Amino acid sequence: MSESARDAILGRLDAGARPPEVPDGDFQVMAGRPGTVSERIERFRTAIEAANAEVHATTPAGWPAFLMARLNEWGIDRIAFGRESWAGRQLIGDRGEAANGLVPFEGAIEDFKETLFACDAGLTTTRGAIAETGSLILWSGPDEPRALSLVPPVHVALVRTGSIHATLHEAMTADRWRDGLPTNAVLVSGPSKTADIEQTLVYGVHGPRRLVVILLADVPGGDDGP
Repeated sequence: MSESARDAILGRLDAGARPPEVPDGDFQVMAGRPGTVSERIERFRTAIEAANAEVHATTPAGWPAFLMARLNEWGIDRIAFGRESWAGRQLIGDRGEAANGLVPFEGAIEDFKETLFACDAGLTTTRGAIAETGSLILWSGPDEPRALSLVPPVHVALVRTGSIHATLHEAMTADRWRDGLPTNAVLVSGPSKTADIEQTLVYGVHGPRRLVVILLADVPGGDDGP
């Protein structure tokens, strides 16, 4: 292609219609949809269940008993969790040691990998959730490494209803993401899935094949009962 032909093509492209520019910091198109607590919960629940996740609701104080009562029902014999996370401390409680079926993680993930691969499920907390897309917000760290939500075939996630935001923009603003992010910030919108060229959907190929969400009703309007 000659230089003049190239310049002519670039000139036509440059003269074409362009999208309107958005002033720096103007994200109103993504704001203004907070809704009530009940509306955000319902929207989140509808969206994530549509992605083949299971959703249950209980109270912030009652979730450990709720979980333990349903492990057998869910076919979970061993569930890994971060001992030093707030969920881990609450799950172990006054016993000081984990009950049968509970596999606490602490220390280095490299030393825990073999144990983790033998677990049926991994339990994690969440930074929050997004109602618009039905997504969980996971911030991994030394107490809860990313592998807890990726390696076992079942991922059990705790979500406080007061942390369900209308949009990703609202979550980033409310939690001041700009002030600092972890090594990994992950959005989860359902079990791991993939499809082949014939559009046959398969779960669990690249991560958990099952996602169980436990809503903790920590604000009025979020208590759906156990």
